[in-house]
Amino acid sequence: MPSEHRPAPATAPEASLNRLEELPYRRRQQALLREFGTAALQTRDFRQILQQAVDLSARGLGCSFAKVLEYVAVEKRLIVRAGIGWPAGTVDHVSLGADIESPAGFAFQTGQSVVSNHLQDETRFRTPKLLADHGIKRAINVLIRRGGEGDTAFGVLEADSPDPGQFDDADADFLAGFAGLLGIAIERQHADAKLQEALDHEALLTREMSHRVKNSLTSVVGLLRVQARGSESADVKNALEDAAMRVASIAGVHDHLWRGSKVGFVDLSDFVSHLCETLQGSAPEHVIQCRSDDIILSADKAIPLGLLVNELVTNAIKYAYVDGHGVIRLDAREINGHLLVEISDEGAGLPDGFDINQPRKSLGFRVILGLVRQLLGELTISKNLPRGALFTIKFPVDPP
Repeated sequence: MPSEHRPAPATAPEASLNRLEELPYRRRQQALLREFGTAALQTRDFRQILQQAVDLSARGLGCSFAKVLEYVAVEKRLIVRAGIGWPAGTVDHVSLGADIESPAGFAFQTGQSVVSNHLQDETRFRTPKLLADHGIKRAINVLIRRGGEGDTAFGVLEADSPDPGQFDDADADFLAGFAGLLGIAIERQHADAKLQEALDHEALLTREMSHRVKNSLTSVVGLLRVQARGSESADVKNALEDAAMRVASIAGVHDHLWRGSKVGFVDLSDFVSHLCETLQGSAPEHVIQCRSDDIILSADKAIPLGLLVNELVTNAIKYAYVDGHGVIRLDAREINGHLLVEISDEGAGLPDGFDINQPRKSLGFRVILGLVRQLLGELTISKNLPRGALFTIKFPVDPP
């Protein structure tokens, strides 16, 4: 940096006195740099980072005014984005020239630190009106580089004082250190914003995909039911209806996926309620009661669980109450990181000696066992009290 932008050297007696006072002064500056570095890494609030920069840098230089100026290319001006000491209405409203004839503009255009200890007598630059109106006598301006790709400049960090005295080279270096940390924090904020934008776009695409899958599966359900109504064979009709219900269960998961607040997850309580309403519609003579804890469940768990619920409730509808109607209950709750799902009825119960693991022709039971394995879960079958059957499924729940 040219020598004319630095203060004149102190006389020997003054320099001796300054050396005695300088050590604690510089230590305080180093402590403030460390404090800001930590805060800048931990804080995600952009405005808060800018304000911390002006607050701490002003403390380090013992001055009552400081500001962050952002360059606005459209206006070719430097606008105040954060400040201390300035009146209300300054931030986001007051701007300074970004040309080389102003101290801040010179720092921005050249990248050099600008130290001016006698603004009222300054011949190199014009004194901005904002500074003149507040009686500012001395100022330091340093460039804020964002770093990262392109190493672009964000603007200028400026410290101002209405008090007589002198800023020196070490003060300019201290403020430049602040500007360097601030530039890194700004670049990180920019990178975070770009990442969030990408994640939001990915979430939108994922929801759109789930919505389209749901629509496609709904069309398949309609086709299966049309074929079922047109079939003359009772066995074929029942098989097609069962297939339609299974596909409808998967479609229900995808319907909740694209509507949900968290991509790839469903609210189990809403999903189970919706599934039971669908099953109730197919069996108006029965009463299907559902209850579930508010649990966020991944699609990888929700799809096989939905199919399991469909199979077990459908079996209860078909076989539990051979002589009439009855109640079928579903209860889902989380216990120690596992989901416990109980499906029960008060019907005739299972035959003595029933073993689901024994080979059998029923596709439904083979599907049930396969889905339990997919969930890495356990299936327990017991008698319900006072009568009926109780199916209990237990599997680990992944944290959302």
